[in-house]
Amino acid sequence: MLVIRPIQDTDYDALYQCAEASGHGFTSLPVNQELLSKRIEASISSFSKHTEHPQNESYLMVAVDTDTNQVVGTTGIEASIGWEVPSYSYHISKVVHSSNKLNVRNEVQVLTLGNNYTGCSEICTLFLLPEYRAGLNGRLMSKCRFLMMAQFPERFSQTVIAEMRGVSDENGNSPFWQWLQQHFFSIDFTLADYLTGTGNKGFIADLMPKLPIYVNLLSPEAQAVIGLVHQYTAPALKLLEKEGFACRGYVDIFDAGPTVECDRNHIKSIQQSFVAQVEVREHSSSHTYLISNTQLSDFRALVAKVAYDSEQNTAFIHPDVAKNLLVKSGDSIRLLLN
Repeated sequence: MLVIRPIQDTDYDALYQCAEASGHGFTSLPVNQELLSKRIEASISSFSKHTEHPQNESYLMVAVDTDTNQVVGTTGIEASIGWEVPSYSYHISKVVHSSNKLNVRNEVQVLTLGNNYTGCSEICTLFLLPEYRAGLNGRLMSKCRFLMMAQFPERFSQTVIAEMRGVSDENGNSPFWQWLQQHFFSIDFTLADYLTGTGNKGFIADLMPKLPIYVNLLSPEAQAVIGLVHQYTAPALKLLEKEGFACRGYVDIFDAGPTVECDRNHIKSIQQSFVAQVEVREHSSSHTYLISNTQLSDFRALVAKVAYDSEQNTAFIHPDVAKNLLVKSGDSIRLLLN
């Protein structure tokens, strides 16, 4: 069984291993000891902090295999991005060049640099070791964040976004970045991606073109990957699309991967989740639920069978499930039917 819980100081080695395994383009998990340590510290502080509105909180969680007690993945939420470290993106828009006299009309796409998602909440840092990507583990890693948002809405912004990893090859080369590098930069994609992950974004403002970029002037290879996701990111994108997320024309400035967004109250899992009272006992139900407790600092989430009595609004769960959720009979849990 996988159990999601807030990250702890003792999880550093496991987080570092996840960072190494995540590969190129995974900006939120750079292989950097200082940054990863700061992310753990920031998360511990955020989970213990009292707040009534989103600020700069960073919630990082890990997935633990209860059979081995091994950390096998991470998932996280940034409460409000772009305030301390700028959040850049390109917006795809259309420009029309026309002449009635010559009977000529050309429509072209342009990329405009901006900070339009400043203040939004961001779901991020979803990574599972390859051997754990089967079954419902990916769903749990993604949806547990929505259970937390449903339980503590005051901690998160109205708009929730997710930056999806764009196309790059096995060596970390991005066709989109190669064009930018050739014309505006003198560093490769992996270094630019690493610097961004460590918060060193000053080079973006210094070197990135300030005026809109005409898409038809990019190389064919760069044009072809705008708005596309990395092959390993496709399943995560499908999950988010089923939740109601959609791309509104914003893409990453390095690999042109899409940014998807959704109003927090319109996220399917938030709308369909509900709170019930717990009764701990053996049962024979075959209905599978995503479950979380209703605590913050001791947040727990997992997937398990539940017998739910809608008339009494009571959820019957197995003692082992209750133990992993840190709940007892009479407590409340949040449920989402799988």
